Amino acid sequence: MKVRSFVIALLVIIALHSSPVAADDLEARLREMSKQIDGRVSLYARNLDSGVDVGINADEPVRTASTIKLPIACAVAKFVAEGKHAWSDRLIVGADDKVSGSGVLADFSDGESISLRDATTLMIIVSDNTATNLILDHVGGDRVNEYFASLGLERTRVMRKIRGDGNQLKPAQGWTREGSRPENQRFGIGVSTPREMVHLLEMLEQGKVVDGNSSRLVLQMLERQQYKDGIGRNMRGASVANKPGALDRLRSDVGIITVGKEKFALAITLDDMTVPPDWSPDNTALKMLSKLSEVLVANLKSQQEPKKAGATKP
Repeated sequence: MKVRSFVIALLVIIALHSSPVAADDLEARLREMSKQIDGRVSLYARNLDSGVDVGINADEPVRTASTIKLPIACAVAKFVAEGKHAWSDRLIVGADDKVSGSGVLADFSDGESISLRDATTLMIIVSDNTATNLILDHVGGDRVNEYFASLGLERTRVMRKIRGDGNQLKPAQGWTREGSRPENQRFGIGVSTPREMVHLLEMLEQGKVVDGNSSRLVLQMLERQQYKDGIGRNMRGASVANKPGALDRLRSDVGIITVGKEKFALAITLDDMTVPPDWSPDNTALKMLSKLSEVLVANLKSQQEPKKAGATKP
């Protein structure tokens, strides 16, 4: 009898620790997890079906790194839908256009051309830096920022073109009006907030960023995106459509995770990390992005019937 009682008690304890925490405790749990990273964590997540959400520093402007390429792709799709550009527009890959870092266009022969659609695809699925710069030259960084503003994104802005990485950095150029302001230059290529990134993802999922077909095209690019070491990396059966970003002291990831019939939009940034730069797929920051995404999805599932967790401002 005592053994049976002990087993029952043990099962209860296991169930309590493995089940989703109450909504009121979710933010506290996330903050406790964040202490495992020697840096600053900013995040926002929303169940796109139920509207349940949670955030930490959700309205804090953060360096985007390559996650800014997602809103840029949305802007390009909008310009094409409006007839201001065409997916068939040709972009010339000149020697001076090439920058180091992620992507493949820097290895193309000088003078090769690529369509606007292919450049946008490369910008997303392999985070091509050269493609990003060609696109900004073609459509205009300030026009891209004006489009962001039209969506109600007040803090999401492109600042300049990409310089490359490592010892092959080029001089900063292609500054937008927002980027040329001294107080904004600390953000590098772009700035946003976790809440605005999730808002953009939600509009994209709803077909409101552009039209339905264009929105699906961008989502398909995110699904084919090839860096899957962050959010959702260990979630079996989940579909992940995301765009990550990385700098020496930063890791970020924004995207939509689909589990069953439910969709979850997440934006997480880990910045100001003091650990030595680690570009391996198993570095501490990427593992933390994965763990945070698992906790967020598990606790925002509507079938768990949590109370609405209002995302607090810092």
